[in-house]
Amino acid sequence: MPRFAVPDGLELHYTDTGEGPAVLCLAGLTRNSDDFRFVLPFLPDYRVIRMDYRGRGLSDRAEDISTYSIVQEAADAVALLDHLGIARATILGTSRGGLIAMLLAASHPERLRGAILNDIGPEIAPGGLDRIMEYVGIPPAYADYAEAADGLAAAMAPRFPGVTRDRWRLHAELIWAEREGGGLDLRYDARLRDALRGQAGAGPAPDLWALWDALARLPVTVLHGANSDLLNAEILARMQARAPGMRAVTVPARGHVPFLDERESLVGILDHLKDHA
Repeated sequence: MPRFAVPDGLELHYTDTGEGPAVLCLAGLTRNSDDFRFVLPFLPDYRVIRMDYRGRGLSDRAEDISTYSIVQEAADAVALLDHLGIARATILGTSRGGLIAMLLAASHPERLRGAILNDIGPEIAPGGLDRIMEYVGIPPAYADYAEAADGLAAAMAPRFPGVTRDRWRLHAELIWAEREGGGLDLRYDARLRDALRGQAGAGPAPDLWALWDALARLPVTVLHGANSDLLNAEILARMQARAPGMRAVTVPARGHVPFLDERESLVGILDHLKDHA
């Protein structure tokens, strides 16, 4: 199980597969490196590195939850590139991973060849954060994966019409763990909820549009779930206006976030890598 140590002593889990131009995959807020399992088979010509952030997946939990931050996670991503001897990489960033890509574009532009953002921008649509806080840090109430598959299929149908129960079961297996004695548990540190609350109470949020402007100087593709409640068409249009060279790809019948193996997602990802990796 590959792991590496970051400067504050934590050991973080990663996978490193394939050969070719480097693609660093950065997952969503509560997700882990399995976020990219569905797209991995379509990237045989690239060196694909997937990292579990601190406190997620198989990485160590932090004693200091204030380090569950985008700033620290960006520093950890650079530390992983250094550990692997990779000078430059393309970021494939889902949700929070896209925010990290923006910060890296501002702080370490020399390490990026460009970025592919999965349903995220420098502004969150109204209501999106409220929905996230409804579940962050709270173990699911499902008794097992079969019940989770049924629950997800019903709850997600309005934003993800047509997704099969089998896919939702696999999704449940990737984001939750079976608990001894029954039930499902989180695959991340539940204190992430407290970290988010602490950051929200520390003052006004930073202006992420400045970070977007930094990323806009690099090749960038944005995948947009047509039914997303985090990245809406209005925000996407404002991003395009500030980044005329941006490629925008709308993925139909998907909310936040596309799985990345949809036809539209794959075209966006592979076209970007063919031209810029």
